[in-house]
Amino acid sequence: MKVAVSGASGLIGSALVPALRERGHEVVRLVRREARASDEVAWDPASGALDPYAVADVDAFVNLSGATIGRRWTEARKREIRDSRVLPTALLARTVAALEGRPALISAGGVGIYGNRGDEILTEESELGSGFLAEVGKEWEAAADPAREAGARVVTFRQGIVLSRRGGALAKMLTPFKLGLGGRVGSGRQWWSWISLDDTVAAYLFALEHDLSGATNLVSPNPVTSAHLTKTLGRVLGRPTIFPLPGLAVKALFGEMGEATLLEGQRALPARLLEAGFAFSFPALEPALRRALEL
Repeated sequence: MKVAVSGASGLIGSALVPALRERGHEVVRLVRREARASDEVAWDPASGALDPYAVADVDAFVNLSGATIGRRWTEARKREIRDSRVLPTALLARTVAALEGRPALISAGGVGIYGNRGDEILTEESELGSGFLAEVGKEWEAAADPAREAGARVVTFRQGIVLSRRGGALAKMLTPFKLGLGGRVGSGRQWWSWISLDDTVAAYLFALEHDLSGATNLVSPNPVTSAHLTKTLGRVLGRPTIFPLPGLAVKALFGEMGEATLLEGQRALPARLLEAGFAFSFPALEPALRRALEL
């Protein structure tokens, strides 16, 4: 296939692009500057600019656009988080709808769409939640509607924490944990849905190469509590985890962002992926953490 990828230089994209090429697919990278290489196409989601002729022969789009949520939220930052997800998705969906071949659209998303749900087990059939991340998630998925309405195959992944030492939540945890300053966050009872980077890339390949469609939880079949994850990380690193980060400290240090991403959680399961026959390489946390620290 010929696959156009947005966010190709990010954590997932930088692993997915070579994996696509290894499987014989041709990759076009969507870049927000002038194209400088034969495999690049310039676009500007903010202004809605994407030349349909430049992507007319594309078989599928993979949308990995989205600013990090891992910094303190101001109103301006919230707009950036929302716009960096909704605007690119909307532009790609309109482009898909306008192309004669109706290429597939595989888009990133987050389990934050379920809101803070305590111990409730969440599948793709569960009701959506409330809160900033949930509302952004709803808009993010709805932005793909033009492609759906045109009859294109659309997959919206609801991703958990992607384990990698090169970026995301795990990368930020490594320094304090290596110094022996790590510990549970808040009560430690909140559920954190996670997935290895290897399985993340494999799931995108699976979605491209199989007849998967609709909202799909992209998480390990074994979500864990915050306390379990931090204790396991300490064991993998050979460091104690005796310095908890109290909830009040999280709120003081990180504000609303910390409360939503560290003190709240989702116990999500990958029901649709498992039903479709996807096999996880790293379904258990400790092997996944050891693998993440190798890469």
